[in-house]
Amino acid sequence: MSRFDVSVVGLYILDVLGRPVTAIPEGGNVDFIEEIRLTVAGTAGGTVVDLAKLGLSCQAVGAVGSDEKADFVIHRMQQFGIDCRHMARLRGLETSATILNVRPNGERPALHCRGASDHFDVTDNMLADVLDCRFLHLGGTGLLAKLDGEPSRRLLQAAKQAGCVTTWDLVGAGPGTMQFVEPLLPHIDYFIPSIEEAEILSGIRGVEENIQFFQSRGVKCPVLTMGAEGSMIASGDQRILVPSYKIEVVDTTGCGDAYTAGFIAGLADGRSLEEAAHLGTASASLVASGLGSDAGISDRAQVEAAMADWRA
Repeated sequence: MSRFDVSVVGLYILDVLGRPVTAIPEGGNVDFIEEIRLTVAGTAGGTVVDLAKLGLSCQAVGAVGSDEKADFVIHRMQQFGIDCRHMARLRGLETSATILNVRPNGERPALHCRGASDHFDVTDNMLADVLDCRFLHLGGTGLLAKLDGEPSRRLLQAAKQAGCVTTWDLVGAGPGTMQFVEPLLPHIDYFIPSIEEAEILSGIRGVEENIQFFQSRGVKCPVLTMGAEGSMIASGDQRILVPSYKIEVVDTTGCGDAYTAGFIAGLADGRSLEEAAHLGTASASLVASGLGSDAGISDRAQVEAAMADWRA
């Protein structure tokens, strides 16, 4: 029996968020806003926190720096019961961090310091521990300079050989990101980007077109999140459209990570793809109702109750 439900490998960030921000004051002037928060975020960090809140046993695998931001990130994850023994603390580096100015409509222009996440790898002496799990999630490809490319391919291949279910997501796809992603595709069971990210990676437009593109390159099950349009899950020739829920959006930070966490939690329960996607949708909807990637979700019972209300 595996020690952990999920090993979450990749991008760990400290987010500093403020809302509502309509403009940056000119010169040295001061403006006043309603709320400022610090949260553990990133395509790995945001996901592992939500997974822990949903009741799964998790280990975090990544890196922070040797600064005060690292203290917060590690302590906060430990508060949620997340195992952090494989979170490297890298001397002389900053913890990856982002400043997010959240607009009244939920948009979030960002300023990012790449920091320690660019400088870690899953070494051979760690591998057995990292793969002691039912699910391995890799999050942050393209912003993991040392892990990107062949090290990530080897990790996902080893995870499959060890019997793990593999899931994957990224943040901020760019014109050069596909070179890091394409070698990974045959080793990914559940490929969970937004449709916008998928289109940047593939260079083609359209949901069905992207499903076929990634399936043809080895992905078992593309799961494309589409904002207000919901999500599309593809398994072979089967297509499952799960609608979004009607909510009042406060901040969209971490919604994709929350969807991924809920989806993995549903799979871990043995639910159908459609029901796993509904749990992902409910998790993302709750996160969108507050400020930061860990907002909205308190525990599994609360998410299940909210999902039941939205689906009634």
